[in-house]
This record gives sequence, structure tokens and C-alpha cells, in this order.
Amino acid sequence: MAQRAVVEVAFPQTQQKPVRPVDLVHLAKQCLGDENLELEVLRLFDTTLSTYFGRLKLATAYDDLAINLHSIKGASAGVGAWSVSDLAARLEKDLKAGRPLRAEQIEDLGMAIEEVRGFVAKMLANSEEA
Repeated sequence: MAQRAVVEVAFPQTQQKPVRPVDLVHLAKQCLGDENLELEVLRLFDTTLSTYFGRLKLATAYDDLAINLHSIKGASAGVGAWSVSDLAARLEKDLKAGRPLRAEQIEDLGMAIEEVRGFVAKMLANSEEA
């Protein structure tokens, strides 16, 4: 009797592993592995994002736009919220190049911020349950 050979074909993975809104490895390094400090930093970061994004939405002058974008970018990079940091950096670059910021750019940044804030809120809620 003839036997059939079974050949397994490996298909390249087209889907990448989902990326968390906050790089927890980066955050742990920044906080020297102190979990309580990580949670406190996340609480402060959440407040910082809320404050500076609220100010950004109201800003009309170049200096106000620049300081709020720069603050969002720096705070986000500090905790590893790379998507927010990158978006804020792009907006900051456009602003410095003399290009006006469009409402949809601010909205895109706002959506990224809300995703990060939701992630932070879940982490903080999980820590309170433990």
C-alpha cells in the first residue's frame, strides 16, 4: 500500500504580537523594579496626560502649543508610552516647521492618549484588587 507523505508548510506570520500602550519593561527599568513606584508613576502620568492634553486643546499661541506637546512627549517617553510620545513628537516637529496643527492631528493624539489612560486605569484597578 502506498503511503501519503504529509508535508507541513510553515507560513510566515503576518500578524505581529499586540503591543501594550505602555512598555512595562521600560517602566520597570525606570523605576528600578519597584512595583509600588511604578504604580505611583503611572498615577502621576495619568494626571499629567489629562492636564497637558486639556491645555493643548485650548491652546492657540505657538508657545502654548509647543510647551504642552513637549510635556506630553517627554512624560510619555519617560514611562514608555511610545505611541503617544511619537505622535506628540511629530506634531511638535510640524509646529516647529511652521505648519499649523490640524484638528484631526489633535484628535489622533487624543485617541492615543485615551488608549494609554485606559490601560493605566486597568493596571491601577488591578493593583487595588490585589
